[in-house]
Amino acid sequence: MRVLKEGLEKTGRIEIVSKDVGVPLVAFSLKDNSSHDEFEIADLLRRYGWIVPAYTMPADAQHVTVLRVVIREDFSRTLAERLVNDIQKVLHDLDMLPSKMKAKMEMAGEDADRTLFGSKKTEMETQREVTTLWKKFVMERKNKSSGVC
Repeated sequence: MRVLKEGLEKTGRIEIVSKDVGVPLVAFSLKDNSSHDEFEIADLLRRYGWIVPAYTMPADAQHVTVLRVVIREDFSRTLAERLVNDIQKVLHDLDMLPSKMKAKMEMAGEDADRTLFGSKKTEMETQREVTTLWKKFVMERKNKSSGVC
């Protein structure tokens, strides 16, 4: 747990929100989630075989989102170092992607252009739209359910 916390703090981009006492877990969030958020990190970590859930906090703190890693008895130092390394890769990958706001603005611009010119959507545009709507649906469902850190 200590290796994971220290490794995450060393990135300079992550804030540890869990305490050292009680349940053996590390809960953390991005210091700056204006470009990308914790849900994107959770999704990209799946590429590396990690299931690190992202949660929004209960009613009075819904604006806070955290990722949570439960430290099991067999979670070794090597595994902790590998997770930190994979999180750093994910952060780098996210830095290469357009930010959430830029993507939303681009999508809004494409929709406006399509409305003005009446062009038919390509298969890729339809697929992106379906994916975006599905993600929105899933996020709304997650936000309605109360998560526990």
